[in-house]
Amino acid sequence: MLIATADEMRELDRTTIEEIGIPGLVLMENAGAGVVRLIAERMKGALAGLPVGVVCGAGNNGGDGFVIARQLYNRGADVRIYLAAARDRVSGDARTNLNVAERMGIPFAPALDGLAGERVIVDALLGTGLRAEVQGPMAAAIERINAAPRKALRVAVDIPSGLDADSGHPHGSCVRADMTVTMGLPKPGLVSAPGFEWVGDLYVVDIGIPRALPGQKGLRTWLLERAEVAPLVPARPRGGHKGTFGHLLVIAGSRGKTGAALLCGEAALRAGAGLVTVAARPDVQSVLERRVRELMTAGYADEDALVRLCQGKQAVALGPGIPTDDAMQRLVVRLAAEVEVPMVVDADGLNALAASGAAAHAALRRAKGPRLLTPHPGEMARLLSTTTEAVQADRLGVARRLAAATGSLVALKGARTVVAAPDGRAYINPTGNPGLATAGTGDVLTGLTGALLAQGAPPLDALRLSAYVHGRAADLALAGRRSPRGLLARDVTAHLAAALDL
Repeated sequence: MLIATADEMRELDRTTIEEIGIPGLVLMENAGAGVVRLIAERMKGALAGLPVGVVCGAGNNGGDGFVIARQLYNRGADVRIYLAAARDRVSGDARTNLNVAERMGIPFAPALDGLAGERVIVDALLGTGLRAEVQGPMAAAIERINAAPRKALRVAVDIPSGLDADSGHPHGSCVRADMTVTMGLPKPGLVSAPGFEWVGDLYVVDIGIPRALPGQKGLRTWLLERAEVAPLVPARPRGGHKGTFGHLLVIAGSRGKTGAALLCGEAALRAGAGLVTVAARPDVQSVLERRVRELMTAGYADEDALVRLCQGKQAVALGPGIPTDDAMQRLVVRLAAEVEVPMVVDADGLNALAASGAAAHAALRRAKGPRLLTPHPGEMARLLSTTTEAVQADRLGVARRLAAATGSLVALKGARTVVAAPDGRAYINPTGNPGLATAGTGDVLTGLTGALLAQGAPPLDALRLSAYVHGRAADLALAGRRSPRGLLARDVTAHLAAALDL
């Protein structure tokens, strides 16, 4: 599903109204009708006598609220409009709908009154254009909404008031919604971290924007959905054999970190790779030999030996738990440039690239095969010589920046993983849960991605699919548990095959 930034959505609205010729009042009416329909579904149709408070601002978001109030009133709800702005500040289509609501006799009250007995509270205060800190009466109204009794259903119109539509960060006070009904297309801040924590259940309403228009405007951000990633799963022909499904080389492990190598390799097998060889220095290979069954192992004594091991493989996974000395740092940069097959780089492989600075970026740009980088926010900060806070403040932008700088595909891990391509395309993944916040789950993602590459999945498809499936496996592993606490990386691995059954 396409995602639109605040500016992109504004342009879609403008084009629809000014060039296509659909009046803004029609779009506003459609928006309000969509919210009312979803409220009715949530309340199982019991609208007659339902106490509803609609809290409205002065802009188009408030205009949607006036429509919602009118339509709920006509369906028998006990509606009151709480206006958080002076009437003379309301203009345009919003003013038209305010006037209609007044002439219909819908009660109005100041925004800070009431909100104690309402069963439904509609947040129509602030829309997607918010850029500054929320202060004064608006902040007070938001706090009043949040302080209402817990039994009240809080419904945000388009976006929870106070939330940044693009970054997902709150501008001070922010409504914590139980459900958000957004118009036309989802906004990045609604589906990315940390914004999704304020959104509740997210619904998208068709307000009448022509179907082809988002593509014509060149929107380049998507929300990953099951229907879109399911066709990316590599085929599993009945007549296939282990050679059919690829041979993955996993370069991983060192003293004290053999578990990373095993998790990565075992995840690759669970994800369908036909053959997986784990390569490590000789002293570590001897340790791995005592712990593997389905996996193969190989030792390398020098750089040339490891480069030779990459030959004849369909893909390479590099980084989980590898040594961190200078020799390995140089080797990682060499492999990044010279290996001809697709390669996913994670963990200490990324740290080696970060330590090499400009040389590593140059190596990635001249790489002989596709490169997929899977940093967590700290690794991303090191790769771009910035801070973790700066990464988290603009996850979409930062992922695109690294992809463009290196010519690589990037998956910025964390809540709502972002996948970015060098040409600017980006995807937000909605699957996963806090159980993934434990050691080893990144190694599982690396093995999963490498397995998909080894089975012949195109690199961007492999990275999008692995992000979605990795999160889905964690969700399946969590089923039946009361808490994500205690979920282990191997629990995620155990559910990879089921998660790939899309």
